Amino acid sequence: MANFDIIRALKDEEYRNNLSEEQQAQLPESPAGAIELTTEELHSVAGGSQTYTLTCTLRNHDNCCIA
Repeated sequence: MANFDIIRALKDEEYRNNLSEEQQAQLPESPAGAIELTTEELHSVAGGSQTYTLTCTLRNHDNCCIA
């Protein structure tokens, strides 16, 4: 199925309903593509595998926090 037909089928319900069962089976479930990422894909996202440390230093040591 050509990309044009896939796009039209996703946008036009009447056109999609007139497709054969075989053609409808070729359509992606979501026009956005994959919606779940693997662990490896998550680690490749900027900041996905980094940890951050925040240190606050105040003159009054009672209010000092280290996270």
